[in-house]
Amino acid sequence: MQTPRLEIRDLVRRFEGRPVVDHVSLTIQPGHVTCLLGPSGCGKSTTLRMIAGVDMQDEGTIHVDGKLICDTVFRIPPERRQIGLMFQDFALFPHLSVGENVAFGLKGPKSEKRARAEDLLSRVGLAHFIDEYPHQLSGGEQQRVALARALAPRPKIMLMDEPFSGLDNRLRDGIRDETLALLKEEGASVLLVTHEPEEAMRMADEIALMRGGRIVQRGAPYNIYNAPVDKAAVAFFSDINVLRGKVRGALTETPFGQFLAPGVPDGGEVEIVFRPQHVGIDFDRAGRGPNPTAMAGTPARGVVERARFMGSESLVEYRMDFNGEVLKATVPNVFLPKPGTPMWLTVRRDRCFVFPVKG
Repeated sequence: MQTPRLEIRDLVRRFEGRPVVDHVSLTIQPGHVTCLLGPSGCGKSTTLRMIAGVDMQDEGTIHVDGKLICDTVFRIPPERRQIGLMFQDFALFPHLSVGENVAFGLKGPKSEKRARAEDLLSRVGLAHFIDEYPHQLSGGEQQRVALARALAPRPKIMLMDEPFSGLDNRLRDGIRDETLALLKEEGASVLLVTHEPEEAMRMADEIALMRGGRIVQRGAPYNIYNAPVDKAAVAFFSDINVLRGKVRGALTETPFGQFLAPGVPDGGEVEIVFRPQHVGIDFDRAGRGPNPTAMAGTPARGVVERARFMGSESLVEYRMDFNGEVLKATVPNVFLPKPGTPMWLTVRRDRCFVFPVKG
């Protein structure tokens, strides 16, 4: 089995006695991109700071290529960990040229340092700015300089803390792709912190979903999205609809038909969670057009409350007859039925998640 490039074991960090990072364990293989994804305040950046060596853990160990670099007694200083760190504010030195920023911290003859800076700047399309200063560059250009500077010492691991959050939305996707390509070329293992699911899905080989100081689920983006561990995990990636029902004989009756609820005792409650894009429309108002199938389930009636065009799709909200609650559906292209229009809806049963209601 391949030795992980980075391994953290049971990291704990407490502030005023409260665990902000609570027994977090994680491995990253050489050349892989792992994303710590979660809401603000869940402990992502604190985890990153401990790995970088700018904060000390209260418990746990950190290993690089199988070798201990930090526990609660032994500690290799940050500058000797072969770990690069990139923040959202870029932190370029305003009094140094672009080339001097990239070469900052490199050892060796001045000509070699400049050659390394020139090589990296050319790979991010900024070689012609080598003698300019940061204030003469746009935000996107400064981000690429910060990336080149972080990669200049050839770190084994790159830690990135919300590195694209300060960029204009129009620039973000292109710069993400350029950044990912350069990181792969350099062979660095990457731990990226973000609160944006789209960014994690776009960049990561593996996502570690973090909540309340703990990692609640790990896996490839496809698996995290399509096999979420709980309702909150579904909701973190998209809007959701929720049906609640009681279990009888491992089945739950809903207006959309029966759903399996294995392992839930009779009388227990479950929540059936599904995304708006998995709501379909049966245009036969009696629900007798397309025969209900195991995939589509039974149609249920709702009345249009509001419809909005969102660009590539339309979002329609329905007030459902069976419980009076609002159910959301997204429809490709332009679909703007008038408020008050009754419709029969179905849900993709293979895209519904059934979770027991706890407590």
